[in-house]
Amino acid sequence: MFKAVEVKKNFFWVGVIDWNIRDFHGYNTIRGSSYNSYLLLDEKKVLFDTVKKGFEEELLSRVSSVISPEEIDYLVINHIEPDHSGGFLKIVEAIKPEKIFLTRNGKIGLEAHLHRADFPFEVVTTGTEIKTGQNTLQFIETPMIHWPDSMITYIPEMKILVSQDAFGQHLATMERFDDEVDACILQQETAKYYANIVLPYSPQVQRLLKAIKEKGISPEIICPDHGVIWRKKAKEVLDLYEKWSSYKADLRVVVIYDTMWKSTEKMAKAITEGIQAEGVEAKLFRVNLSDWTELMAEIMEAKGLILGSSTLNNNMLPTMAGFTTYMKGLRPRQKIGAAFGSFGWSGEAVKHLNQVLEKMGTELVHQGLKVKYVPDAKALEDCRQLGKLVAKKVKEA
Repeated sequence: MFKAVEVKKNFFWVGVIDWNIRDFHGYNTIRGSSYNSYLLLDEKKVLFDTVKKGFEEELLSRVSSVISPEEIDYLVINHIEPDHSGGFLKIVEAIKPEKIFLTRNGKIGLEAHLHRADFPFEVVTTGTEIKTGQNTLQFIETPMIHWPDSMITYIPEMKILVSQDAFGQHLATMERFDDEVDACILQQETAKYYANIVLPYSPQVQRLLKAIKEKGISPEIICPDHGVIWRKKAKEVLDLYEKWSSYKADLRVVVIYDTMWKSTEKMAKAITEGIQAEGVEAKLFRVNLSDWTELMAEIMEAKGLILGSSTLNNNMLPTMAGFTTYMKGLRPRQKIGAAFGSFGWSGEAVKHLNQVLEKMGTELVHQGLKVKYVPDAKALEDCRQLGKLVAKKVKEA
């Protein structure tokens, strides 16, 4: 039997751990993940979210270690994405809840997914409060963090925030709390999660953080739908979301490139030397040897971004084209940058990289540095000067 984990008296984690997932629609989940569900014991017993299809029995087993699943009165659906609602039908069949609380968009979405409407749905909105006995469920709609249906639930008497996908990490671990796992790994996975899932919705995150402050919500425990529970560092993760959602970044420049015959690589290394010469941290990545998921976290946390590619068939290399397409969808903002690359005939790669950077709102400090064939000493010095120029602008920002 799987065991529930007590988070606080009468509140339990009853989710599941997915040790084997390695791809989450393009996100490289090298440390696996979890699908978290929570159980509140009160006069009315409440289950928060279900789990991915195929993991229902593990959830029900954890619930059964505390109470019989049939004793659950209410089901709260904070988010209908299939990693949280894939097990909905089996869980509802097992617990037979009196009411299922969700947003209007959540109701529309579930009915469209399941092609059924015969469930005891009760639509809630921001400000709706449900008494469960000694405790209160306060709902706040969070549309587009990161689906239209999303909401969070706050239990003021316990100071617990059930935050759905916000504040999560893709991290499979037997330890359930932030203070039980390596702090460096937790920071890394939290940043990767934000950069690859939440970043495009940063304006909505800003509105949510503002609403939390205005409503006087001060959670001591944050329970996300993925990863570990924040019980010691709840304020720290709120501060990180404030930083990331306002596009604040560190004094650092990331250089990302791919190369055909090493000429662009020589340029990239010289640019990096120039950045370092100005006392700014530089990180260099060849895109076809790098994890895109980790690259996005690096970009998010750096003020500067320089992209490089050789020209192939009047365009950038396919590896850079693929990565920049992925990056544009995540919409990093407020960067300072430039583009560079070597070429043999026409040199259009730099133009296309400039267009990528401009579309993201990057402040370009150079029209783009192109070198024909192999860079000589003068060309490499031009590269170093480009690195210095970007670094100086980053320091001024």
